[in-house]
Amino acid sequence: MHCTPPYPPIVQNQLPALYRVRCSFPRPCLPNPEGSLRDELARHCGLVRAGSSIAIAVGSRGIAQLRELVAVTASWVKSLGAEPFIVPAMGSHGGATAEGQARILADYGVREESIGAPIRSSMEVVELDESGCEVRVYLDRYASQADGIILVNRIKPHTDFHGLHESGLMKMIAIGLGKRHQAVEIHHHGVRGLREIVPEVARRVLRHAPVILGIGIVENAYEEIADVRAIPASEIESQDGALLEYSRGLMPKLPVDDLDVLIIDLIGKDISGVGLDTNVIGRLGIRGEPDPERPRINIIIARDLTVASHGNALGIGLADITTRRLYEKIDFTTMYENLYASSFLERGKIPIIAESDEQAISFALRGCPGLDSSRMRAIRIRSTLRLDQLHVSAPVLDELQGRPDIRVLGPVDWCGRGGELVEF
Repeated sequence: MHCTPPYPPIVQNQLPALYRVRCSFPRPCLPNPEGSLRDELARHCGLVRAGSSIAIAVGSRGIAQLRELVAVTASWVKSLGAEPFIVPAMGSHGGATAEGQARILADYGVREESIGAPIRSSMEVVELDESGCEVRVYLDRYASQADGIILVNRIKPHTDFHGLHESGLMKMIAIGLGKRHQAVEIHHHGVRGLREIVPEVARRVLRHAPVILGIGIVENAYEEIADVRAIPASEIESQDGALLEYSRGLMPKLPVDDLDVLIIDLIGKDISGVGLDTNVIGRLGIRGEPDPERPRINIIIARDLTVASHGNALGIGLADITTRRLYEKIDFTTMYENLYASSFLERGKIPIIAESDEQAISFALRGCPGLDSSRMRAIRIRSTLRLDQLHVSAPVLDELQGRPDIRVLGPVDWCGRGGELVEF
C-alpha cells in the first residue's frame, strides 16, 4: 500500500516560476576522435607483435563514443596481425557477475559483432606477487593469459576522494581489472585505500602484468571528447595524473553555491560511479570525510534511474527525496553487491519516497521551514553530467542576471498531467 501525505499537496499556482537557462563552459573538442586515436595508436605499433593475443579492458562508464573508440583499438590490433578480445574492467559492477558485466558492455554497444573481437567476461582472478604491499593483488584471469593488455578509460575527478590519481587508468588497472576481489581488498581501507593503495596496487600490476598501453579519454562539460591519448605503460602513471588536472578544469558545476532544492532527473552508474557526481552536489556521503565546501544544498530530489544502471541505484542515499518511479526500478541485490564492495553504506540508504513529482516538491518545501514557495531557490538538472541546460527559479535567475556565461531561454512549466514534471 502506498502512503498518502498527511497534508494536501501544493498546487500548480503555488509553485514559483521556472526559467530555462543555458550555461556556457570551456568546450575544447576533438573534431574526429576516432581519427585522433588512430594517429595516436600509429605511434606505438612496435608494442604489438604478430600472432599475440591482446586483452582490451573496458569499464562500466558511459563514455562518449566508447563503442567507436574500442572498435578502432581492436581494428588496429588486428591490422598488426594480433588477436584482440574484450574484458570487462569494472570491479564489482554488474552485480559482480560475468553475465552482468557483459550486459553492461553490450548496453554501450561493445559487442563482438560491433567491435570485431570476442567478449571474455569472468569474475575469476589470478593473484600477483604483492611483496611489500598491504593488500593482496589480483588480475582478471583472461587478461592475465593475454600477451598484452590495453586499457580504455575516461580520466576525471573521483566522487569519493581527491588525490594524484582519481578516476582513470591507474584505478582501472587496480580495481577494474582486479574485479570484486580487488574492490573489496581496497575498499576495506576506506578513502585511504582509494587515495594511497590504488596507486601502489596499480604499480605492481604494471610491474607483473603485460600492460602495454592505456587509452586515456578526457571529456568536456558537454559529454564530448576533448582529448584522447595512447599512453605506453611506462608513462601511464605520469600521464594519468596530468590528464586528471586537465579534466578537472573542464568539469561543469552549478552556477550558484546556495540552493533550497536541487531536482535531478536521472541518477545512475553510467552517469557516475556513485550515481550522481558528489563534486556537483556538494555531498560526499562517507562517514568521517568532510563534504565539499560548496555548493550548499538543503534538499536534493532524485527523480529516476537510468536504464543502463540495471537497477543499481548506488548513491540514492545522497538524495533526501526520491520517487516511487525510481524506487521500483531498484535491483537491491545488484545495488547491495556494489555497496558492500565500496563499504560506504550511507550511499545506499533509501530517502523519503514520493508518489509523484509534485508530492516530491511538496515534501521538499516542507523540509525548508519558514520558506515561502515564491522565494524558493531551486534548480532542476537532467543529470550531474549535463549542467549546460537548467531550469531555475526566479530568485536564482535574479542572481544570474548579467553573467556572460548564462543565457535565459524563457519560462517553463513545473508539472504536467498527474503531478509529474514536464519533459526537460
